Amino acid sequence: MSMPSIPESEWTVMEVLWDTSPQTASEVAKTLNQSKGWAENTVRTLLTRLVEKGVLEIVEKAGSPRLFAPAVKREALVKAESETFLERIFQGAAKPLLVHFASNARLTPDEVRELKSLLDQSIEKNKP
Repeated sequence: MSMPSIPESEWTVMEVLWDTSPQTASEVAKTLNQSKGWAENTVRTLLTRLVEKGVLEIVEKAGSPRLFAPAVKREALVKAESETFLERIFQGAAKPLLVHFASNARLTPDEVRELKSLLDQSIEKNKP
């Protein structure tokens, strides 16, 4: 299944459900009303869109309201969004992306060491 691109508002709904699921539309709306001030109808619209895109599923339980749960893992959508971003902004080239973030992000010494380690692992993994 190819992952659809989802806008920030839908991503926010997914974060709530990745954190705790399954949940009813009212439960999700309550959480998002508190943090974002969103109305329940807005949340229900976003839930419907996410179900239509296949990233949310409705969990059937007899005699209870509809429950929503993620149909995909967060990591799968992060990977898809990252690939789309890389292609759209950096024409698919990883080096300019890494240079941009290394030059503009405020990285701690621990984060720099971790990134160096990941790059070293990448070199080892790609050796012939």
